[in-house]
Amino acid sequence: MKLIERPGYLERLKRLVGTPDIKVITGVRRAGKSKLLEAFRNYLLGEVDGANVIHVDLSLLEFEELTEYHALNAYVTSHHVEGARNFVLIDEVQMCEGFERTINSLHASGSYDIYITGSNAFLLSSDLATLFTGRTVSVEVFPFSFEEYRSYFEGEQVDEALERYLRMGGMSGSYVYADERDRHGYLSDVYDTLILRDIVQRHGVRNAHLLGRLSDYMMDNVSNITSSRSIADALTSAGTKTNDRTIASYLGYLTEAFAFYRVRRYDIRGKRYLSSGDKYYLADHAFRYAKLGTRNMDFGRMLENMVAIELLRRGYETYAGVLYKREVDFVAIRGSEKLYVQVSDDISSPSTFEREYSPLLSIRDAHPKVILARTRHETYTYEGIEIHDLARWLSEKR
Repeated sequence: MKLIERPGYLERLKRLVGTPDIKVITGVRRAGKSKLLEAFRNYLLGEVDGANVIHVDLSLLEFEELTEYHALNAYVTSHHVEGARNFVLIDEVQMCEGFERTINSLHASGSYDIYITGSNAFLLSSDLATLFTGRTVSVEVFPFSFEEYRSYFEGEQVDEALERYLRMGGMSGSYVYADERDRHGYLSDVYDTLILRDIVQRHGVRNAHLLGRLSDYMMDNVSNITSSRSIADALTSAGTKTNDRTIASYLGYLTEAFAFYRVRRYDIRGKRYLSSGDKYYLADHAFRYAKLGTRNMDFGRMLENMVAIELLRRGYETYAGVLYKREVDFVAIRGSEKLYVQVSDDISSPSTFEREYSPLLSIRDAHPKVILARTRHETYTYEGIEIHDLARWLSEKR
């Protein structure tokens, strides 16, 4: 399989070298966390003077004896080098029973710079503060961006590449399969065995069938405003009896495992977050095709999903905007920067174009306003609104 450098993530890890935090590499399963850890190991060995790297991959049989925390601790401490800069890199840390005891002990000693990856169902962001007594910092890894996809498949013209990326998604492990059925089989297996199974095991989910039905429902309703109650009502009416409390719990599990990302609604005029109704976006849009089929492609919603994940990947806090009962697809905030974004498949029709720009013209502040669509043209402006071709916007170097 072809390897693509992911310098943004690697630079983030480089900037954290020497900090006292426990670094936790997170993100959806098979998004490239292990490969990132390998690249970071190679950087430490090649570029950091005096580095002693203790790298343990618990998914490999050679480290099978370290799946108990005393044994893991003994292995790491026995490889400590006095006077060196000792780095501990542990992949699939959840495979060690009681791993948190070892990590806490190593961190408390002050002798190690610690980096770990693992199943997200076992390293939930909500649990990190209770798992580890030291401060943690998360480095979130997403599936391949469109820019990374184009690096993998060199030579494709940008518009044609977007058409393929729309179908193939960013889970690079699927790229080795030439046949679409095989790709979808791979993606379906990843989703079922490495995401849903993890959730069932971690949380002791009694009704795995309901979790699967909820997941399918969410995939089919990407970008729609939903609530736990409306989902429970819809599933119950379709023959899967449940209630809003169970749905709320299961939604929490799906988002904490990075299968979906929750986007809250934001009142642009009142500058406040709304408590009713949220939107959810898939970690990778190709999961939808793998699980539900390609008969109803719904390009508009999948493009919106693509933009939502890209905004998160670029470090924006991302919200769904509401203004005078009109919707703005995204309000993206990064520090003092704010961006209003509309996403459309095709704005060649005057009525569709007006539908997209009207809410943006109603916003009275001076922050940038953008429409992203498949225009196949260079960027232009309309009444102060920037109109970007989606493929070229996604291809921008960051």
